[in-house]
Order: sequence, then C-alpha cells, then structure tokens
Amino acid sequence: MAIHLVAGTRSARWRAGAAGLTVLGLALTACGGAKVGDTPSDAGASSGGGKCGTFNLAVNPWVGYEADAAVVAYVAEHKLGCTVKKKDLKEEVAWQGFGTGEVDAVLENWGHDDLKKKYITDQKTAVAAGPTGNNGVIGWYVPPWLAKKYPDITSYKNLNKYASQFKTSESGSHGQLLDGDPSYVTNDAALVKNLNLNFKVVYAGSETALIQAFRQAEKKQEWILGYFYEPQWFLSEVPLVKVDLPPYKEGCDAVAAAVACDYPVYDLDKIVSTKFAASGSPAYSLVKSFSWTNDDQNLVAKYIAVDKMSDEAAAKKWVEANGDKVAAWLK
Repeated sequence: MAIHLVAGTRSARWRAGAAGLTVLGLALTACGGAKVGDTPSDAGASSGGGKCGTFNLAVNPWVGYEADAAVVAYVAEHKLGCTVKKKDLKEEVAWQGFGTGEVDAVLENWGHDDLKKKYITDQKTAVAAGPTGNNGVIGWYVPPWLAKKYPDITSYKNLNKYASQFKTSESGSHGQLLDGDPSYVTNDAALVKNLNLNFKVVYAGSETALIQAFRQAEKKQEWILGYFYEPQWFLSEVPLVKVDLPPYKEGCDAVAAAVACDYPVYDLDKIVSTKFAASGSPAYSLVKSFSWTNDDQNLVAKYIAVDKMSDEAAAKKWVEANGDKVAAWLK
C-alpha cells in the first residue's frame, strides 16, 4: 500500500506554471500572507553611486533558494555594507515587485518564459542577470528499495502494471502520483492524462512533506511515486531513482495541456529589476557575479535543513570555507 500524505511544517518550494505557462494558486499572496504593496514601498531604496544602501532580496520558499539568499545576503552585508531586506514571496509576486521597487533581485529562476515575456520584454521592469551555475532537474522518482526490487518500474511504460500498489485514500481507484506544492512548476496532470497512466496527482503541500514521504517510504519499504527535483540536499540522504519519461525535445512542452514528454534541464538564472541594474549598487554587481554549483547549494541547504543552522550561520560557515569563490564575486 502506498503511503499517504505527511503534513509539512516548513515552507514549500513554490514555483509557478507548467513549462512556465500556468500559474497555480498564485493570486497575489506571498509566503506568510505578505504581498507586494503590503509594506511601505522601498522603491528606489537601492542606492547608486557605488554605495549599497538597501538591497531588497526576494526569497522563494524552498531550501535551495534559501541557501542562495543566505549566502548572497551574508556577503552583501558583511563585505559590501548593504542593508539586506529579505522578502518571502512566491515567484510571480516577487516579479511584480520589480516594478514597484520592492524587489531588487530574484536569485533562482526556473525557466518562466511567461514571466520573462511579461516583465522583461513587455513591461521592461526586469532584466536577466545571468546564470546561477545550477542545473535544475524535475522528474518523477521512486525510493531506492522499490527500484531495486522492481527494476522495470523506472520506465513510465510499466507504471500501469503497478498502479494498484500506489493507491491511497486520496487517489481512490488510481495510483497516487505525489506532487509538492500546487504552485510548483508541474506538467504532471497533463503527463498522466497524455501518457494514459492510471494515476492521480495528489499534492503533498510542501517540500518538507514531500521529503518526509520519500524518507518514510524508503525506511518502511512503502510504495511511493513522486515529483522531485535537483539541486536538492535530500538526494544525498536517500538517492531517489528517476523514472524515465518520454525524452524531452525542444518545443514538446509548448502547449501545457498536450505535454507528453519529460521536463527539460533548466539552466537556473537570476533576474533583477531594471532600476536595480542601473543603480550602480555593488549589490547588483554581486548578484550578477554570483555563481556556484549544485553541490555548493546542497551543502548550505543541508546546513539549514538538517543541521538546523540559522541562515546567517550557514552562510558564514560556507563563505569562510570558500573565500576564493567569494573573492571572485567581488572583483
């Protein structure tokens, strides 16, 4: 019997839109109920003339992004003398803040061609600031014990054979495909339909709930098929096995409802407000130069999620051990 949902206690990794096209449950609400415009506008707070002033940094609530923000904020504060204001915001809400001056930078963008068109091409309130150095992978995964015992389960072509094993009270007569937060980038409902799979997408609700579900499934040898992604520190604890979907080809995800292929590999990138990019702030130069590996991010994320270090303590530990990388960002 497949496992059921596990309540999460930590913020979800919120991402919007199937293939960057569909915004799910976004509204205008951000993490913790805050939204752009809730607080007095910091428009123009990012100062020019080489002085940093206030640096408004969006934080999309998944721990990998939290690691990005922790390190960039630490360097901005301790090396550049910036006053960093972190703002917990869903992705599109953060992009809205570029135009109002309430958000200077988004550090980890997963594709989002729709948002780039809207805010970079059409509104011209945002500009791209280069890659983060991270490769993002989304897919369907099973725990190691399951892949070892049933090797053919790692092909989507064989999933229907095992669908009954994945049934839960939430999925009814179908096998359960456990997704994360409803606002994640996901094509899963379309994939299930277009690949004729006897499964139903059920949302765990958060990154923590998803992780706990996989952890429990591996420990107790329970059946679970779920959405997951890299970079992600948890894969070093439980090396989940990716299910092969039909290979991704350029344009195969152009129509969200018709998607029947795997997710692309995302070159994660940074987005900043147009005003911030022209401000002369050293914080902009830092954001533009910031680049690290998946391993770097996973290490800081582990400090935060597993070792329970504060964001600042985690960032300080990583920065002190990687002075050469930090120095390169500050040149």
